[in-house]
Amino acid sequence: MTALVTTRLLFLVGDSLSVKKFSRFPRAAPLPKNIRLFSRISHDNGPLTLTSLGFMSEHETTTRDEKYNLPQISSTVKVPKSKVKVVRSAAVRSVIARNPLEIEAAPFSAKSFAELGLPSLLIERLEREGFAVPTDVQSSAIPTILKSHDVVIQSYTGSGKTLAYLLPILSGIGALNELQNTVKPRKKMDIEAVIVAPSRELGMQIVREVEKLLGPEDRKLVQQLVGGANRSRQEEALKKNKPAIVVGTPGRIAEISASGKLHTHDCRYLVLDEVDELLSFNFREDMHRILEHVGKRPGSGKSDSKIPTARKAGRQTIMVSATVPFSVVRAARSWGCDPLLVQAKKVLTLDSVTPSGPVNLTGTSSASTTTSQTPSAVQSLPPALKHYYCVARLQHKIDTLRRCVHALDAKSVIAFMNHSRQLKDAVFKLEARGMNAIELHGDLGKLARSTILKKFKSGQVRVLVTNELSARGLDIPECDLVVNLDLPTDSIHYAHRAGRTGRLGRNGSVVTICEEREVFIMKKMQKQLAVPIQSCDFAEGKLLLTENEKTSDTGR
Repeated sequence: MTALVTTRLLFLVGDSLSVKKFSRFPRAAPLPKNIRLFSRISHDNGPLTLTSLGFMSEHETTTRDEKYNLPQISSTVKVPKSKVKVVRSAAVRSVIARNPLEIEAAPFSAKSFAELGLPSLLIERLEREGFAVPTDVQSSAIPTILKSHDVVIQSYTGSGKTLAYLLPILSGIGALNELQNTVKPRKKMDIEAVIVAPSRELGMQIVREVEKLLGPEDRKLVQQLVGGANRSRQEEALKKNKPAIVVGTPGRIAEISASGKLHTHDCRYLVLDEVDELLSFNFREDMHRILEHVGKRPGSGKSDSKIPTARKAGRQTIMVSATVPFSVVRAARSWGCDPLLVQAKKVLTLDSVTPSGPVNLTGTSSASTTTSQTPSAVQSLPPALKHYYCVARLQHKIDTLRRCVHALDAKSVIAFMNHSRQLKDAVFKLEARGMNAIELHGDLGKLARSTILKKFKSGQVRVLVTNELSARGLDIPECDLVVNLDLPTDSIHYAHRAGRTGRLGRNGSVVTICEEREVFIMKKMQKQLAVPIQSCDFAEGKLLLTENEKTSDTGR
């Protein structure tokens, strides 16, 4: 009977067997249909607790070396001959821990960074930069990462996800930790953390955050490796500065790694920011090289080709995104080792995430896919946002945008369009109507993009007209209005666009300007996001709510 045990079925008979240990059994062939399974479920196997995660535990948790060595588990599971209850397949599935880890005490409700176990010097740097109280996702993520768990961090844009992974990394490497004399000084050539971002803007933004915490004296410990910049200078900086942390885009990191000038085999941390974007086909080859070389254990050569990447690596893998579709869950299981899903005030197993995929809002979609998309998209929306849509003809959209900005008295506006070739024309029309605007897209050079963002952040430009490039990673806290001149393709893209405003608890508005034939898409969007998107109009310098009863779901 024991030969039929698989990872998909949970036997808890006699002595209880934890889910974590049980998951180490090798996969076996599916059970024949005529086999009945018997089990007695122990009430001890409930949702995750502080002890199961290693927080405030009476016993030391398993070290990462032990985790990756994967020792064989000797089981004492016995099938009793006495009366037993038949467990249906649905009941077996429900045994898997799907309840969130709800913690009433610290560290998941921390009031200060000191409660999270960070070094005092790092806390001083945080206070110097104006950070006193951790956000909810930081309170959940920091202690979990410090306990060496691989994680997937999910929270709405602007909730502090970047610091949620940077702080535990900085507490273990670099000058901030060496001054605490908590570890041996690192070797000068060691790169201890690789942070991968899908865009240059996000990569440079992460670098700026690290430099703030390191201070002027230690800022050379971080090096950016982004595309569009001079590669030779980046390689010279690697050789001269010997950084502990590299931040870059997949193409440039893989390129310099292939040239032999970026050594990451002994790397301790691999961070994949906006991991759902990094799964795109364009990054496939570059991501494969990064995953195979960063933190890979020495001696795990070609003979280990059948071993999953996570088992060959001695690294800690941290994946980050505002939305976690099931493609990210599959990748996390392959790239990480028993990763946990970290959200605001809770930590879950990845089993709690049900299969889902992007829902295309421009076409029809089944009810099952619609509901499966909702949780991921909803959790990515900032809580203080107000959502509206306004009906306008295509040729009147720019004028509607102008009236919208004046009605809401918005000082900093990001307007999204779907095609780069339309941006210049939109900027020309806005400036012709007396509104200071500028375009931002991927075809511009690094210096031009940097200059545009500085102008927008400083208030010299009121409206930034851009495409999907700016929907991720663009951190402009002053932005108080997001306008969709073109509809996003799905609820995930809507959530990322909306997240450019209302950051860190601030107020913000999202207005979608659509044609009458597209109203049914907004109704679908409202159901999928589970947030009210009110119909409105702009007249006499005011926003007026309307009841759009005449509009039906045309196009169904």
